[in-house]
Amino acid sequence: MPSPRRLLLVNGPNLNLLGTREPDVYGTATLADVEQIATDAAARRGFEVRAVQSNHEGVLIDEIHSAREDCAGIVINPGGLTHTSVVLRDALSAVALPVAEVHISDVKAREEFRHHSYVADVAVVHVVGEGVAGYATAVERLIRVITGLTDN
Repeated sequence: MPSPRRLLLVNGPNLNLLGTREPDVYGTATLADVEQIATDAAARRGFEVRAVQSNHEGVLIDEIHSAREDCAGIVINPGGLTHTSVVLRDALSAVALPVAEVHISDVKAREEFRHHSYVADVAVVHVVGEGVAGYATAVERLIRVITGLTDN
């Protein structure tokens, strides 16, 4: 069976407020813009994106579990769950798919509590502080990992 050419894009709590939430930190792009950026980047490499956003941890975990069936990898911005959720980290580990962790802001330059990521050790790609353009970077780098490409 050929490998699926789909990525799961996961956006965690409060990311539905992109465009209006702290624009000085997160910019003015909306969640729809972020999803389009990721979709366009994936399409350039012949992949598609299934996007999910939820403010509920269990919904995100269920979506991650379902990715085992039809996705080749996961791009995730866990939002605040980055710093608090062992169960989200365990779900990512359990599905055994390559993971790209992305953050719009530079979390290391923000409050101390944002410096630790429970997702970091299960992610093979990390993109931090590139704004919403970081989603395209994360998608492109994850697809290179999935396909074994080492160029561009």
